[in-house]
Amino acid sequence: MRVLVHDYSGHPFQAQLSRELARRGHDVTHSTCNAYVSGKGRLEAQPGETIRFETVGDGIVFDKGRFVQRLLLEVRLGVELVRHVRRVRPDVALMSNVQIPTLVVFAAAMALFRQPWVLWHQDVYSVAVRSFAGAKLSRSFRAVALAFDLAERWTSRRASQVVVIADSFVPVHERWGTADKTTVIANWAPLDEIVPVQRKNDWAVEHELDDVQTLLYSGTLGLKHDPALLVRLTAAVRELGRPVRLVVVNEGPAADVIRAEADRLDVPLTLLPFQPYERLPEVLGSGDVLVVLLDQQAGAFSVPSKTLSYLCAGRPVVGLMPEENAASDLVERAGGHVGRPEAASLPAAAAWVDALLADDERRDTVRAQARELAEQEFSLAGCADRFEAVLERGAR
Repeated sequence: MRVLVHDYSGHPFQAQLSRELARRGHDVTHSTCNAYVSGKGRLEAQPGETIRFETVGDGIVFDKGRFVQRLLLEVRLGVELVRHVRRVRPDVALMSNVQIPTLVVFAAAMALFRQPWVLWHQDVYSVAVRSFAGAKLSRSFRAVALAFDLAERWTSRRASQVVVIADSFVPVHERWGTADKTTVIANWAPLDEIVPVQRKNDWAVEHELDDVQTLLYSGTLGLKHDPALLVRLTAAVRELGRPVRLVVVNEGPAADVIRAEADRLDVPLTLLPFQPYERLPEVLGSGDVLVVLLDQQAGAFSVPSKTLSYLCAGRPVVGLMPEENAASDLVERAGGHVGRPEAASLPAAAAWVDALLADDERRDTVRAQARELAEQEFSLAGCADRFEAVLERGAR
């Protein structure tokens, strides 16, 4: 097949899927959007690879604080995505992490042109917006949530097939009338790209992190996260007499929140922008404990992919996240700790971190357990088999 995989975010495992499909003989174009600022995967073809990597929406810059402007830019991005599909002319297109206004424009054009496409449903945006309306967003966003619900339902019905990342998404598609074409395929992380490394590695030395114990967070921070919890957790560990340092790899408004909270609580902080993907194993390897955040409201309909990368890196993980989230089960099976994303959970999480950092043998056991679980769960061959079948059904 000629396949177009468009992942708005540019994350690693979507690119890995595209590479595997190309290796299996499919003609694959993988595209991303540079307007989305985050840690990116390996988005350049290597010698001997037949896959093509392209970008859509070059020159577009989103300001998350200006809703109307962003809405118009996302509509414009939808037009550019349609042009991109028309130029590539795939047998089937796979859409991942596409924003709702962009997806509506895209789905309407695909219906007009009778172009088959598959929705890779990573987040139920309408549920997320509704849960934050009146809290992190103004009450007016309840109307936005209703519009998003209608839009997500409509676009899901336009898709030839739908892939969801957790069983919790299935009731939503039952309500929308699209469950009969929905397949559950859990996310994964690239085992061959994110590998365990020595704690004292070149990146740690460069940033003077080799001789200090660290709590590390690497990834995006948005409405689904409370970045101040990173600082407060570190402060709670330090109150137990453990002189840990907080390391955060992130860009955007959350960085200012973290910096201000670290100053207020007198927490040592290393705050860095997103790092080159090829250095991600060293970045994650520089954390003695890696932290995952996810707000309670986002529990059922969002799975933090950084958890999967953390497990691949073979590091202990502490999650401040809903216990019902699919990633929480992975963290606990890997020997990590999960607590609700609220201040009341910090003492228990801090005590777990302190005990782990005090016991080298236990820490080594948890590291090995994390990597072993990743190797059990993240089979690229099995995931690619299932996506290949979905794409074949979608192309008919």
